[in-house]
Amino acid sequence: MTDPVIRALDASDAHLFDTMPDPLDARKAHRLTRHRPEWKRVALRDGVVVARGAWWGGPDDTEPLNVNWFDVAEGEEEAGAELLRTAPWQVELELNPPADWRIDPARRAATQACFAAARAAGYDLLVERFLYRWTPECGLPERPGRLEFRPEPDDGVFFDALRRIHSVTLDAHALLDIEEGGLDRAAQAELDFFHWCPSPREWWQVARTPRGDLAGIHIPAHNPSGPCVGFIGVLPEHRGHGYGYDLLAECTHFLVERGAEFVSAATDRGNHPMAANFAKAGYPVVRERINFRPAVTDR
Repeated sequence: MTDPVIRALDASDAHLFDTMPDPLDARKAHRLTRHRPEWKRVALRDGVVVARGAWWGGPDDTEPLNVNWFDVAEGEEEAGAELLRTAPWQVELELNPPADWRIDPARRAATQACFAAARAAGYDLLVERFLYRWTPECGLPERPGRLEFRPEPDDGVFFDALRRIHSVTLDAHALLDIEEGGLDRAAQAELDFFHWCPSPREWWQVARTPRGDLAGIHIPAHNPSGPCVGFIGVLPEHRGHGYGYDLLAECTHFLVERGAEFVSAATDRGNHPMAANFAKAGYPVVRERINFRPAVTDR
């Protein structure tokens, strides 16, 4: 067997990326995603594509933010690992298998092959997540009417709320930011993401109790692929009342009232309270997301 050839693509040969079978329905998952040809790479063996990766970033980003399409042909885990190892960008890897990958034998095998390639390339598992997609046939979630929602122009209010929310967070990415840089870093990372989204700053909302106490925040947003739940967070002293559902219901209504025909969302599999809120609000799980990060070697 000949050694694989790793090849970066451009507009002239980007078609090679689509010549490999697609057992995980990645084309369907990324039908609204724009991948730049120059951020795509393939591994070829005897001229046949046996592994591929597409790095992704927003339209104004000069470097990729993550790898959000990666798969390997049967038995080609090492070619996939080489593809990742030799890439000029060592960023987070997202695998997005269909929701049934754990029970469908072919999809389970294809997903586990990607896991093996990622680990062989030095990537470590960070978190497994649920991906949701609300559509009108799901029905709009009922607004409980317990909280008062309003815009808040002061980023400092959101920064303080995020610090307090993340002091008891279950989110793996936030916990990693806290480990590496404390609560300030975790809060700032969220604010940076909200500002990065192309949706208006005026959409950010705080939620207050009838007494005027700040109970939480929600960020209706658009990412480059469309409308999404940017963030839902309840302050620690107001947890235990089910306010996460109230925030999610309001966020959904807010986006639909502004023309959204679908709403995407995600939460960690281990965040059971938020997963329950999505189920209550009628959000179906459409895929999963498994996040890997490049191994940290300088600790």
